[in-house]
Amino acid sequence: MTQHGTLGVAVIGTGKMGADHVRRITDVISGARVAAVVDIDAERVKAIADGIEGCAAYTDPAEALADPGVDAVLIASPGPAHEAALLEAFRHDLPVLCEKPLTPDAVSALRVLEAEQKLGHRRVQVGFMRRFDAEYIELKRVLSSGELGRTLMLHNRHRNAYCPPGFTDAMLINDSVVHEMDVTRWLLEQEITAVTVHHPNPSSNAPEGLHDPQFVVFETDGGSLVDVEIFVSCGYGYQVQAEAVCEKGTARIGDQHGLLVNTAGRWGGGIAPDFVARFEEAYDREVQQWVDATRRGEISGPSAWDGYAAAAVCEAGVRAQAEGGRVEVEMIERPAFYR
Repeated sequence: MTQHGTLGVAVIGTGKMGADHVRRITDVISGARVAAVVDIDAERVKAIADGIEGCAAYTDPAEALADPGVDAVLIASPGPAHEAALLEAFRHDLPVLCEKPLTPDAVSALRVLEAEQKLGHRRVQVGFMRRFDAEYIELKRVLSSGELGRTLMLHNRHRNAYCPPGFTDAMLINDSVVHEMDVTRWLLEQEITAVTVHHPNPSSNAPEGLHDPQFVVFETDGGSLVDVEIFVSCGYGYQVQAEAVCEKGTARIGDQHGLLVNTAGRWGGGIAPDFVARFEEAYDREVQQWVDATRRGEISGPSAWDGYAAAAVCEAGVRAQAEGGRVEVEMIERPAFYR
């Protein structure tokens, strides 16, 4: 590490998410600096690097990870590029915060698991940021305490004002519902064993060819039922809500009880425009905790196993979308390394 133990981070991928992480490391959190930025767009990374003292610009991740000023890696590139970057990080034994997905499919995720196990110690934290959101943390505390008894059902709503061009049915699962897959596993401490997807009439606001909204149901190995309403063209804002129905009561988050205004015969408040605004504090907390743990020589947070499990459930979800009916999740037994 550099002077005073500051962690030198290479950020791979400088699109919307990567650029936001560059800003976060530079201006918001403590204990780290951006030592390198990597992107196939040479002009973009040069412009970013020129604005950060001591930051190098690269178009090749392998060259960046060989930079002696790099102590850790934050991967925010497109999913298909993750496996190669992860394996290169393992070659240098560098700790990694990898934005979801770990990899785009379960087979490649398994290769990452096997490579990490060969190192003999964990190196990967997967960027499931909802685990770092204050409301989800409180919901986790309540459910884990047992004060409400067993969780019988979990209801989720996940709404975007609009989706980017080219968004597909499979992306509804792989890019959006994947978050509910992870928080279900985390909140309930159960694995998802089967997925069913229902298609109501699509909204007239949905892009042509996209069946939006959809209603997704998970079954778990603990006997809980979980549903997810995914609606990525609701038109009015970004909302994420969850309600646990337990033996002795319910617990609900996501109502955003912030500023409430009464004016001219109306009452109401604001709705976040997108996921970056809604989960900004969660991202800050996630990256700060990753930096703190890395500086202590530790790895915490969602593991590569969590990334693999999400990929396996996504594959079942995409099959259920396409084929109809209930599709069982195909997963290996959890290795002792990740218990």
